[in-house]
Amino acid sequence: MSDNHKIVLEGVSKAFGPNHVLDGVNLEIERGESMAIIGQSGSGKSVTLKCILGLIKPDSGAIRVDGEDLLSMRSRDLARVRAKFGMLFQGSALFDSLPIWRNVTFALTQGRQRETAKMRRIATENLERVGLGSNVLDLRPSELSGGMQKRVALARAIAPRPEIIFFDEPTTGLDPIRADVINDLIVELVEDLGVTALTITHDMASARKIAHRVAMLYQGKIIWRGPRDRLYDSGNPYVDQFVQGRAEGPIR
Repeated sequence: MSDNHKIVLEGVSKAFGPNHVLDGVNLEIERGESMAIIGQSGSGKSVTLKCILGLIKPDSGAIRVDGEDLLSMRSRDLARVRAKFGMLFQGSALFDSLPIWRNVTFALTQGRQRETAKMRRIATENLERVGLGSNVLDLRPSELSGGMQKRVALARAIAPRPEIIFFDEPTTGLDPIRADVINDLIVELVEDLGVTALTITHDMASARKIAHRVAMLYQGKIIWRGPRDRLYDSGNPYVDQFVQGRAEGPIR
């Protein structure tokens, strides 16, 4: 295995009863690379992400981060590796009962009240990185627009300075202009912070903008991977049909 691989999935399989969602997924993501996994709803994108995060245990295969196999680790080692992760959830998943500054610093405090002045300063710095001012610190998430909530969620994802950030459908629920703003922010943050990024999305504009490489998941397998500029010129009939949104083709 290359020393430059940050995340490696080898033969990862997962079935729920008779439904084989993942059927031997193989994928390598390099350090500092932004990778997007595309595919239909139900193709296994979310299950792949949850397997890496440790929320679902695969039936077989290996998942390695920095060369360490997550599936054979003791819980203490697993916690150490997971501390490298940051996450932007699909619906932003902010805590409605907490002010914005406590949302942003949640991973640093585990939700406990401590070092208030320091945490407010950290929140301010991270909000500035995503284009929000200190005027939102004491607001509740419900007082912000969907686009602003997404920015707060981004600020929360980067606050612990993770080595790897996972983006789960980052533009869902946003109009095309606000979605493009979020895509630009993600590109900027990934480059500035030097993180490795894995995005799952069915938004082709998002995949093309934020990923260096794209992989397509179909019927539980990665059926194509390549640089983002080959996405519309892949030579793969399944990818062509999916990215062009055509009803006719091999995908039923």
